[in-house]
Amino acid sequence: MSKRWYVVHAYSGFEKHVLRSLAERVKLYQVEDLFGEILVPTEEVVEMRDGKRRKSERKFYPGYVLVEMEMTDDTWHLVNETPRVMGFIGGTKEKPAPITTSEAEAILRRVKDGTDKPRPKTMFEPGQSVRVTDGPFADFNGVVEEVNYEKSRLQVSVLIFGRATPVELEFAQVEKE
Repeated sequence: MSKRWYVVHAYSGFEKHVLRSLAERVKLYQVEDLFGEILVPTEEVVEMRDGKRRKSERKFYPGYVLVEMEMTDDTWHLVNETPRVMGFIGGTKEKPAPITTSEAEAILRRVKDGTDKPRPKTMFEPGQSVRVTDGPFADFNGVVEEVNYEKSRLQVSVLIFGRATPVELEFAQVEKE
């Protein structure tokens, strides 16, 4: 048999705890050969807090843990009896179904991309109204014209003396209205 990826439903907020507990149980019962990687899919996000740029981690599947494993009766019981695990997602209660290889690869790619280049916590779209919070145009309102996620910058049309003026700002300098 080969290892496949399964989705385990955990108590929300306890995903990392389940990850650690499961890893400890795998070692304790000496079944490392039946288990592969165990992970909580997260990505780095950048946000402004207290006027400072901060990186934080965001789960993109809260309440779920991905487990690469061979499905046997023993491994099924080991995972299901881990504290704060509610069970597997997909298939039946007794015979869970693994996620497809393409789904697993997409999630793993997203995890890898999330650590390579942090994403902004808030997403912007052209035509959206924003309020400038920092810089020379603070307290002005404007409309997003262009969004550049590569450089984390926005082109915002701000009304100055009754005229629409395009201004380039960083994501951290604006907030959604």
